Amino acid sequence: MDSGHCGMLNEDGIHVDMDRLKKGEVNLGTSIMAVTFKDGVILGADSRTTTGAYIANRVTDKLTRVHDTIWCCRSGSAADTQAVADVVQYQLGLFAMHSGKPPMTQTAASIFQELCYANKDQLSAGLIIAGWDERFGGQVYSIPLGGSLHKQKYAIGGSGSTYIYGYCDANWREGMEEADAVNFVKGALREAIRWDGSSGGVIRMVVLTRKGADRHLYLPDTDYAVTYGAYYLRISLRFASCSLNVIIVLFACA
Repeated sequence: MDSGHCGMLNEDGIHVDMDRLKKGEVNLGTSIMAVTFKDGVILGADSRTTTGAYIANRVTDKLTRVHDTIWCCRSGSAADTQAVADVVQYQLGLFAMHSGKPPMTQTAASIFQELCYANKDQLSAGLIIAGWDERFGGQVYSIPLGGSLHKQKYAIGGSGSTYIYGYCDANWREGMEEADAVNFVKGALREAIRWDGSSGGVIRMVVLTRKGADRHLYLPDTDYAVTYGAYYLRISLRFASCSLNVIIVLFACA
């Protein structure tokens, strides 16, 4: 595991080889990133998924919970990354149940790395794992294609990361306050979405600290300026569920 060059992105950015995707496979395209700050870590991602030139989903959630304060950002094949995340979530659940204590972020990153390396010829997956634990605080690990593991102060990945290397190098500061770190992530993802055709939609974030996970949502119609927290997400899901129920009833009565 390479713990040197923390925060340097010249060789550790995650890029996905598009030729490895199967015909018609849903691709997360993507702009993903994770940063450490004074009290924890922040993960962020856009929400666009594509199948070739077709936008398959405009509001995909690329931030996946694998334990209470350990999450991952997914890029590459949607199916591959979801399958790997599901396996890791199961393994961490077993670990917590048997040991009686929450797993460390390093443990989760090692499981991700083992799975990606053992199946490197079959998987198209670029992952960023970030979390907070009592022993080491906030940590960020990146796993590019091939299954190597890199510990960093911050990591960026996906097709949109190509356009924000300079932005991140110029604006990154170690030990930022939460508000500054949120603005850093939001600014980087806004630039990636602006220039990368495979990135778009809303910006999602997860802030992980000693207090747990706090989700943020930023919409493009406000130029990603307004924060919609967990309450807005719950209300949106509730309305979506009600709308689906109404549609089902209408079809049943037709």
